[in-house]
Amino acid sequence: MADVRGFLKHERAKAPYRPVDERLGDWRWVQADFPQQKTREQAARCMDCGIPFCNDGCPLGNVIPDFNDLVFRDKWEDALARLHSTNNFPEFTGAVCPAPCEQACVLGINQDPVTIKQVEWEIIRRGWEEGWVKPKPPERRTGRSVAVVGSGPAGLSAAQQLSRAGHTVTVFEKADRIGGLLRYGIPDFKMEKFVIDRRLEQMREEGVSFQTGVHVGVELSVFELRKGFDAVLLCLGAEQPRDLPVPGRELAGVHFAMEFLPQQNRRVAGDEVPAGEAILASDKHVVILGGGDTGSDCIGTSHRQGARSVTSLELLPQPPQGRHESEPWPLAQKYYFNVSSSHAEGGERLYALQTARLEGEQGRVTRLCGVRVEFERDRLNRPLMNTLREVAGSEFELPADLVLLAMGFTGPVQEGLVRDLGVELDPRGNLKAGTRDFASSESGVFAAGDCRRGQSLVVWAQWEGREAARAVDSYLTGGTSRLQSRNAYV
Repeated sequence: MADVRGFLKHERAKAPYRPVDERLGDWRWVQADFPQQKTREQAARCMDCGIPFCNDGCPLGNVIPDFNDLVFRDKWEDALARLHSTNNFPEFTGAVCPAPCEQACVLGINQDPVTIKQVEWEIIRRGWEEGWVKPKPPERRTGRSVAVVGSGPAGLSAAQQLSRAGHTVTVFEKADRIGGLLRYGIPDFKMEKFVIDRRLEQMREEGVSFQTGVHVGVELSVFELRKGFDAVLLCLGAEQPRDLPVPGRELAGVHFAMEFLPQQNRRVAGDEVPAGEAILASDKHVVILGGGDTGSDCIGTSHRQGARSVTSLELLPQPPQGRHESEPWPLAQKYYFNVSSSHAEGGERLYALQTARLEGEQGRVTRLCGVRVEFERDRLNRPLMNTLREVAGSEFELPADLVLLAMGFTGPVQEGLVRDLGVELDPRGNLKAGTRDFASSESGVFAAGDCRRGQSLVVWAQWEGREAARAVDSYLTGGTSRLQSRNAYV
């Protein structure tokens, strides 16, 4: 490393955010940028640690010490090339990844870890500003064709890799715009959509074809799909939401989060949502069930729409701040108290509460009735789900004009394409495929991303897309010389 004492000279600088009062008035990105000098100082904190656990903490295997060192030396274009060697779209991960690399940082044992995610974002931001990100079409085409069904981060990563390997790639998307949950699941204040659009333009110039508004299995039959392509890669996502089976679920005003969030993204994009279909938090008491990223996105969206109050309910007890003893360094943290930019904007977060029923008037929800719950703990002080019990006398009511269900997803939608293809499912209802060949039970059909592994992170989706592209290339050509595992930026 260029400055082996950098971590002693500089403290960690957190990602900067625009003031709350300012950002609640618009839908623009809440996160601000670092000046170049500050980015270099943060990169200088990267230690000459011998074994960079951050590389393994990152599912993509980003070679983090290398690009940190290059940023410190002011070799930004080289840093971008090193970042692109493992990551097709670092602007996606730099915006919305929870940064498991930072949780594995050696410096994080007894200090604040290196600000890896922000450095990554600054590298790709400068790369676009300087014009260093350019199309890389293949020198020749192989004559083989691949259909990629789904245009989220897994599908886009796979499509770019396969096109650069020389295959003719068509991406099918049932929505009217490309991007999957990047487009219609993540609010603009977390990631503005121009970052998707400029990548799509690059991919078009590389030869990737995009077909929107095509619901494969409906507008395009399985027979036509199999007949028209040499291989099919399913990147369908895990779109089946977890429901709430309680009395009153049928009341108006109770919606899945993924009915609520895409509408606002469409409004920001300039689309009109018919008044009869509009789901708005304006002047309503909003209750959000689920404390994950989707629930956080609902909080931020509700505030910007002018909600009267926003309350988030979580079934489990409040997790601890900092590392829990069940997740020692360098393991990725899953059980910890997270404060997102949306949480910092207001609202109330309540824990260890279970919804008993929803009540309403004239067919619309007006109240949520619930009860406090408690759990036994295992030897590592983690709550055991199968020990849930209600606390006697702890019943409560909350005003609720809009109830948003953000309780996660149970897997891919099976009706239509999945059943028509006849692919085998695993015990959890995901598409059954391995992590080496990504092959389904049907010859020539592959699966990657959330539809294979279950609901997960954007960084895992991109890894799956890249690795699945390598497997598809091997299936089509008998080799993967163009797409080496984990370092396959052609």
